[in-house]
Amino acid sequence: MKNRLHISLLLAAACACMALGESAPDGAEVMRKVYDRPAGKDMKASLTMTLRNARGDTRVRTIQQFLTTGNDVEKKLMFFLEPADVRNTAFMNWSYTEAGKNDDQWIYLPALKRIKRISSSGKSDYFMGSDFTYDDLGDRHPDDDTHRVTGTDKIDGKRCFIVESTPREKGYMYSRTVTWVIDGLWIGLKKEFYDTKGKLLKTLSVKEYSEIDGYWTVAHTEMHNVQKNHTTIMKLYDITYDTGIADNLFSERTMQRGL
Repeated sequence: MKNRLHISLLLAAACACMALGESAPDGAEVMRKVYDRPAGKDMKASLTMTLRNARGDTRVRTIQQFLTTGNDVEKKLMFFLEPADVRNTAFMNWSYTEAGKNDDQWIYLPALKRIKRISSSGKSDYFMGSDFTYDDLGDRHPDDDTHRVTGTDKIDGKRCFIVESTPREKGYMYSRTVTWVIDGLWIGLKKEFYDTKGKLLKTLSVKEYSEIDGYWTVAHTEMHNVQKNHTTIMKLYDITYDTGIADNLFSERTMQRGL
């Protein structure tokens, strides 16, 4: 009986290897390629954020977004333009290329006329009523997790590696994530987030991506919280790269001054 079980396990392992293919990279390599995908020196775009609740009611917000990379840090700045109740709110995120170094994040709340720095404990909070946490808005370093390729799949005719990622740190807000990554383009086409109890919490789906100015760009995503039946839709438009955005734009002073 033990021999039969051993043979069955070997056959299962062999079938899994055949399904992945001999050239399949390991999970860490896949996620490193996603992290290192070229994105230009800077980027400017307009953004709509649509919040849809379980009843189908929607709220739409318009945002101007700026991004720059360099000196081992990626900086992102978002200004809320409409509607009136969120106008002049600003959010800034600095993500570092050094593994284990937490993002620096700030939010300017015009009603309070002050800038609030997001603490480590506050990064699991949801951003402006959306289904994205503050942590989701950063650029998580691949070395902060362990990764393994569990198989392959096809989405919209594209071959994807399925990568399961588990946080190295204890007490992280997600027990694991599972990402479907397009082979060759290294875009995460779909991502599942599991809560600390191991239950599916939400799913991120990429609905539109294209090559703009030589860079593969994700322009439409939907984050669906399956536990709350709430969805956040993000759409980028008027996207431009490498226009020479000044680094001093990304400051607390700019957040308070506004556009």
